[in-house]
Amino acid sequence: MPAPPAAASPTPPPQVARAGSPAERFAGVPAAADLRGITKTYFKPDGSILVEALRGIDLRIGRGEYVAIMGASGSGKSTLMNVLGCLDRPTSGQYFLDGHDVARLPDDQLSRIRGMRIGFVFQAFNLISELTIVENVEVPLFYQGMSRADRRARALAKLDLVGLSDRLGHRPKELSGGQQQRVAIARALATEPAVLMADEPTGNLDSRTGKAILDLFGELHADGLTIIMVTHDDAIAERCERVVRLRDGAVESDVRRDGPGAPAGP
Repeated sequence: MPAPPAAASPTPPPQVARAGSPAERFAGVPAAADLRGITKTYFKPDGSILVEALRGIDLRIGRGEYVAIMGASGSGKSTLMNVLGCLDRPTSGQYFLDGHDVARLPDDQLSRIRGMRIGFVFQAFNLISELTIVENVEVPLFYQGMSRADRRARALAKLDLVGLSDRLGHRPKELSGGQQQRVAIARALATEPAVLMADEPTGNLDSRTGKAILDLFGELHADGLTIIMVTHDDAIAERCERVVRLRDGAVESDVRRDGPGAPAGP
């Protein structure tokens, strides 16, 4: 009598990457961020669905990649950035940040991981006006419990990296917009994060200053830093090596570039 068929596994097989896709090209590279079946749903007070902001996002970003997240208003890119940055939790799915499963961590552990693994650069510089720039860069290190001498040495090194070692005693209001954004970048780098996340980082800058900031991002990426940038600007996206476009809360396209403005092969 033939044996009964084996029960089907409750776990679906992993998706097979499309030939030439970023997922395939980076299959052997350790992931800086790995999202699996991520959803984010906002509910009304009565429990009914208000909006499904993310609908089953599968996205794997290898260490050292430079990725642009794009999409029209309402596409889900800001929600995705918040999930990637551990500023918000997914409704369902798994999120591995630098190898850590963070989707269901308690708030205190999530905050600790966020502070250690992620650096943020925003359109608004978010500097503390009462502090000098070196003190601003020291702030995240203070919350990590680093000694005063060590955090001062780290802050000085990061400010030198972004070209501001001659402005250490200045306060934010004494600096240009581009210089303030460089301070924000130095602060984001102070914790030596696994991922640098930038949300429209040149949105408050003129084109010349914005180009200088993007050149700095390019140098940081060339040194091996993983960068994820939300932008609406195609010209900025062309500087990235991979462009992920969202539409209605799902990945519409995911294209790796062989060079500026040049889509990858099939």
